[in-house]
Amino acid sequence: MSHETHYRKLERMYYSAPTNEYFAPKLTVSEGKSVVEIAVRDDFMHGAGSVHGCFYFKAMDDAAFFAVSSLVADEFVLTASFNLYLTRPVAEGTLRAEGEVVHQSRRLFVAEARLMNDDGKELGRGSGTYMRSRMPLSAEMGYR
Repeated sequence: MSHETHYRKLERMYYSAPTNEYFAPKLTVSEGKSVVEIAVRDDFMHGAGSVHGCFYFKAMDDAAFFAVSSLVADEFVLTASFNLYLTRPVAEGTLRAEGEVVHQSRRLFVAEARLMNDDGKELGRGSGTYMRSRMPLSAEMGYR
């Protein structure tokens, strides 16, 4: 299977996840990188009128996760840990998370993600550790 075929299968797997019916994200996967975009909606806001941090986490973890997954064509990857820093509030526009693998060994990966607004201003950043699982990628998990 070609790299491009793997990337498109990962994107289809992402869209098939029931949780993404709510978030309505867009994902683009390339080698060791990915981009997740989520349009801000009123129902994302916390009591002070800005996007709740769970949406920051969702976008950044997904971007880092799929950056790692782009390099693993045979097994599902798992998030082992993720640290995030929320640096700026946002209340409109699009959340754009860019993920990139910064370290890899046989079973462990480290990826970083940056979250930006429509003007390219940083909203947050994070890093995570990811591990190969023993679960093969399959049609049952949406990898088609």
